[in-house]
Amino acid sequence: MDRIGKAGERCSPAFHYSCSSRYSALSPLPSGMPPKHDCVAHLQELIRFNTVNPPGNELPLARYLEGVLAGHGIETQLFEPSPLRAALVARIRGDGSRKPVLLMAHMDVVGVEREHWSVDPFAGEVRDGFLYGRGAIDDKGMLAANLTAMLLIAQETREQALRLARDVIFVATSDEEASGEWGMGWLIANHPEAIRAEFALNEGGRTRIVGGKPLYLAVQSAEKVSHVLNITAHGPGGHASVPLEGNAVARLGRAVAAIHANPLSVRLLPTTREFFRELSRVWPVAREREAMADVASGDRARVQRGARVLREIPALDATLRTTVSPTMLHAGIASNVIPTEASATLNVRTLPGHAVEDVVARLTRIVHDPLVDISIVERGEASPPCPFTSPMFQAIAETTRNLNPDLAVVPYLGTGATDSARMRRWGVQTYGILPFPMEQDDEERMHGNDERVPISSLEFGTRLIHGAVVRVARA
Repeated sequence: MDRIGKAGERCSPAFHYSCSSRYSALSPLPSGMPPKHDCVAHLQELIRFNTVNPPGNELPLARYLEGVLAGHGIETQLFEPSPLRAALVARIRGDGSRKPVLLMAHMDVVGVEREHWSVDPFAGEVRDGFLYGRGAIDDKGMLAANLTAMLLIAQETREQALRLARDVIFVATSDEEASGEWGMGWLIANHPEAIRAEFALNEGGRTRIVGGKPLYLAVQSAEKVSHVLNITAHGPGGHASVPLEGNAVARLGRAVAAIHANPLSVRLLPTTREFFRELSRVWPVAREREAMADVASGDRARVQRGARVLREIPALDATLRTTVSPTMLHAGIASNVIPTEASATLNVRTLPGHAVEDVVARLTRIVHDPLVDISIVERGEASPPCPFTSPMFQAIAETTRNLNPDLAVVPYLGTGATDSARMRRWGVQTYGILPFPMEQDDEERMHGNDERVPISSLEFGTRLIHGAVVRVARA
């Protein structure tokens, strides 16, 4: 097998795996899709392009996608915002009576620690019912499902089985895992006419299996805002052989420990309240189910009681409050010198509407030390939430119920950062989904080692995207 040399080069596969007829009991689906529309095969091809960012080098992958789409008669535009960076836009035209719907995904991936992987991260290997590879979840899985959905829609329109009121636009971008300078931000700034839409589907939600059963599909309709703070402690310097009471490193340690021990207050948004209200109807653990109902109740005492229970589940607790995570420490020039300053980097994720200045003021009160300074290093930009009553949200919910009536569909406040925030600020109602049902343990492999996606979930995800787009776009 030819291995990948430099980023952007493609690995020649040792085998091709087609599994369009394999499907587990995740949902009552009909028979599989035609082999030419097999999401598994497409995902394997995408993984075999090394698009680790930096440097990204997404252009060869974009050209591959362009060839597949154009080969099925779909109109494409390939942009090169910077050498070897790319943005691909493809369009299936409707009658223009309604504004377009956009399918978004990014081509770049984060790096790998090859020594900790049990497979080649760029081979697209299938093992024990899973497809392994960097980007299998984030975000080449979504990219493959979007591609497959586009091919199905193109076929249906050619055969006159489907008439569209909206254009359906496919977008594959670069640089999402870094600054986004050469990705969606570049498209908005330089070619807004190519991607202007009313609705968009992007990464950002989840379809969670709990206790072996697909339980809920969370649709990201709002997103936290990411900021970076610096906390610096001051103290006397000197030779390390003479310990000093005001040691800046020790002072910094006390300050960071105080911040970590005092989480910020619970603030419930309409999205979060609806999220917990709906989850409380289906959650399998009684104590947690009751806590979710408490949080959604609107009664202050019940909200606080429920929040104390959900504090034990970090991923859920993070949706209830603005969070602060210490991430980096900086101090000293030598092991035998007591430094006069020690600092730490804090990553802050504010709830929509929560000013980062208020967070700094609160942390300053928590630390309560005049020799500790807290400053804003990077300030994120807020985006408006999207309604969970819109035609796009309803199309996702209806499609999900059609595929699996037991799946609850809930709006979700994203705690990470995606291009959806940029799109919402631009006026496009953007909803984030991870359309592949999976256990939390597998989802947590994202950006980690042995990233993988269940084979059985890929057809479900493709049908979800296809069905939601057809519902919102058809005439």
